[in-house]
Amino acid sequence: MTSDMTARMLRLLSLLQTRREWSGADLAERLSVTVRTVRRDIDRLRNLGYPVDSARGHAGGYRLASGTDLPPLLLDDGEAVAITVALRTAAGGLTGIEETALRALAKLEQVLPRRLRGQVNALQTTASGIAWETRGPRADPALLAALAVACRDSEIVTFDYTARHGTTTARRAEPCHLVNSGGLWYLLAHDTDKDDWRLFRLDRMTDVAPTGRRVPPRPVPGGDPAAFAAGRLSAAPTRYRAIATVHAAADHVRARNRGLATRLRPLDERTCRLDASDDHLPRIAQTLAGLDTDYTLDADPEVLSHLRTTARRTLRAIA
Repeated sequence: MTSDMTARMLRLLSLLQTRREWSGADLAERLSVTVRTVRRDIDRLRNLGYPVDSARGHAGGYRLASGTDLPPLLLDDGEAVAITVALRTAAGGLTGIEETALRALAKLEQVLPRRLRGQVNALQTTASGIAWETRGPRADPALLAALAVACRDSEIVTFDYTARHGTTTARRAEPCHLVNSGGLWYLLAHDTDKDDWRLFRLDRMTDVAPTGRRVPPRPVPGGDPAAFAAGRLSAAPTRYRAIATVHAAADHVRARNRGLATRLRPLDERTCRLDASDDHLPRIAQTLAGLDTDYTLDADPEVLSHLRTTARRTLRAIA
């Protein structure tokens, strides 16, 4: 296919995306070719997987229809900026964005022209939103995008990591998946030095650098990255201990509190154990307040003191 033909077909595809239906004569005029050439180019687009419908006759025309697979799309400058800002904003807000959105952002930013990157950065730095709650540590959207590319390409990365006790060490890992939990983003990766799977909080990662070395994708133990990460998080040490014995079946509690995941353990058909331990006292109170049934609590003195203070404040408010 010659370069002129390629350019013409890209122009044809762009035109088909801007209007519901085009006549063959209109397309021929826009492309400065014959109607016969338009028909041949339409057939070439169909062979490439683009579902183009046509109507016969003098008033017939062409339109881009929906298909079973998503073919490559052509975006104008405004559309590319709008999609990139939307994806970046969602990533920056960390409101449960799926990993697929991050992969889309990585693909789009990889081909975004330099002039449009400037517009996107300007919009991102000057636009503000109202937050109605205090948020914890936030991950850098640029870091999310970079790690999404590394996960997609199975490219080893190096970085400095600060542990919960404040010590910083140099790490080298094979990125696998990005996981969101409790308002925080984690990188699930295989630590090459320790030869073991690790979860790294993105807000504790600095100086992340791709090495250029790609390796075969490594399967996650159990085959479910989210479940594996949930199990690791539930077993991680916390500052405050709070264990509730709930007088209800585990399935009942889990159905009404989707975020509890592996923190629930059934004891029998009518009782389960909830590990509400956390580093943040108000979050423990929030988890327990979400239970819609009675429970007994085994917790650290700091937890019990915080719950008593919260209960007294609530009783004064409703008295």
